[in-house]
Amino acid sequence: MSKDDLNIKDNTSLFKEERYVQQRENKKQFEAPCSEQETAEALAYSKSAEYMEKNFSRQNVVINPHKACQPLGSVMAALGFEKTLPFVHGSQGCNAYFRSHLSRHFKEPTPSVSTSMTEDAAVFGGMNNLIDGLENSVALYKPEMVAICTTCMAEVIGDDLNSFIGNARIKGVISEEYPVAFCNTPSFVGSHITGYDAMIKGILSYLYTRSGIESKPGSGAESGEKLNVLLGFEPYTGNFAELRKILAAFDTKYTILGDHSGNYDSPATGEYEYYYGGTKLEDVPQAANALGTLSLQKYTLKKTQEYISGTWKQQISALSTPLGIKGTDKLLETISELTGLPVPASLTEERGRVVDALMDSHPYLHGKRVALVGDPDLLIGLIGFCLETGMEPVHIVCSNGDVDYNEVKFKDEAVALLAASPYGSEATVHVGKDLWHMRSLLLNDTVDLAIGSSHLKFAAKDADVPLIRVGFPVFDRHHMHRYPIIGYQGTLNLLSLIVNTILQQLDDNNSGFNFELVR
Repeated sequence: MSKDDLNIKDNTSLFKEERYVQQRENKKQFEAPCSEQETAEALAYSKSAEYMEKNFSRQNVVINPHKACQPLGSVMAALGFEKTLPFVHGSQGCNAYFRSHLSRHFKEPTPSVSTSMTEDAAVFGGMNNLIDGLENSVALYKPEMVAICTTCMAEVIGDDLNSFIGNARIKGVISEEYPVAFCNTPSFVGSHITGYDAMIKGILSYLYTRSGIESKPGSGAESGEKLNVLLGFEPYTGNFAELRKILAAFDTKYTILGDHSGNYDSPATGEYEYYYGGTKLEDVPQAANALGTLSLQKYTLKKTQEYISGTWKQQISALSTPLGIKGTDKLLETISELTGLPVPASLTEERGRVVDALMDSHPYLHGKRVALVGDPDLLIGLIGFCLETGMEPVHIVCSNGDVDYNEVKFKDEAVALLAASPYGSEATVHVGKDLWHMRSLLLNDTVDLAIGSSHLKFAAKDADVPLIRVGFPVFDRHHMHRYPIIGYQGTLNLLSLIVNTILQQLDDNNSGFNFELVR
């Protein structure tokens, strides 16, 4: 085959060819489109202050919310346990959405099955679908545990998972001993972080209850269960590696409860397997005997934290995503308090190197106005990082921010954090708003940088604001999930990402004597 035969054009250039341009023009006769003038006028109006006022007054329409539905989070949670198959009680289309969304972010396959509910199941119930699905899944994919979640359809008709699983055992489809955890995850309430929490709690409570073990916090230190760690809905596999590095420096034993990093950072060896890594099922009951549990997403893991403190009677130390110097300092102090071990000298030295890097870049960060979008725990971390570097958060949108921990609402904590710094004086926190609201904010009160997921790119482009991609999902850049953003190394990574974007903007927008070699 010649080189010319392999010259396959990318869609970006292909659809600029005259034949495709003409094809699009010809289609307009069937579409009754607005004229170019009308389109331009509507676009200009959508950028106005008058439109912004109407945009913020809408109540019954949501446009591009920055959140996904509950079952997506539960699929991620299930993949955090060894040889566990996520099982979605709902339609194939729902499951395809969860799989594709996760796979596009991590660039890895997402093994997950569904009960393929259709119109019949919607009318008569999905029990037969679930029983047949369990039989086929166990036979084909040979998981050591199945973790079932629900979708809108199953929740609206009121399917009883516990009863259906019991009937599957009665029919001999699965044995009495075969582990099947489950949780209810209605897509019409909550978000992906709610679903993650529900599944983690469901798996921990199921495996602990069936083991018959009675929790004795602190009794497992010698057998390896000294500290439990919950990372939460974690879109960065690099954060798992960074946390392991930190815990290894402390030389403490620990169990990560819900570790999906193996499934989403698996090697290409020529042989595909369904399951990689994950928390061992037998380690979960033993985790009830740990000294305590460290949670890195206190708003995400509310139900799980309540279960561990209430049923396991364990001390919970709950933080938000530990970004920046102060966030990492708090993380290390918390680990030290839980384990009784001093902060290692190697981490203190690493801190010093990152502080030095922050000082190098501070002149380019100081005073930059920033817009932020993300989940509650990530936003708390990002706000803290911005404030300690002298950047000024201005617009903060959290679509799924109507959450609380220990009776403190996310918004109240965010507002208090901003009020404690002179760099937070212009900030406004918008809970329950979406990315179309953010577009109006960016167009009418401009900022220097936008920080958020790939979904923010359209609003950022309309406002001509550079986007720093942080959070979930990141579809349009590769391998960013492999780099940690927590810990001192994560702080350095985040700093490099932001300051180099700023420096690139300086090069792009300057020429002549301003086009400098050294920055």
